[in-house]
Amino acid sequence: MIRLTQAISLAVTYFLSVSCAHAQFNIPAPAKPDGATLFTRQCGTCHVVTADGGPRQGPNLAGVFGRKAGSLPGFTYVGDYASADIVWSETTLDTYLTNPQAMVKGSIMAYRQADPDIRQTIITWLREQH
Repeated sequence: MIRLTQAISLAVTYFLSVSCAHAQFNIPAPAKPDGATLFTRQCGTCHVVTADGGPRQGPNLAGVFGRKAGSLPGFTYVGDYASADIVWSETTLDTYLTNPQAMVKGSIMAYRQADPDIRQTIITWLREQH
């Protein structure tokens, strides 16, 4: 009797595991992070975007649009930022975030973003902060 009960139990367990393995679930795609979240996670360690915030490892990005590269008072730039002929805009930031070292010789910015959608989300959010 015990063997029959064990056999039935095993058969039911097998049937349920096979049935569940073939079940289809509609799992929604994860929501894309917004600009604030992306900035915090990918840029916020080195940068702030508040008028009263001082620089961190990187310059404060409050008011960055229209600002000449390497010109934030009180921040010491490494590399050729001050001599670069760059004014920050959506276009220049997009190019820069793709590969900072290709745009500014001697840049030590470690961040690069290959995904144009993520770059655009961050840049759009940054512009909205002004």
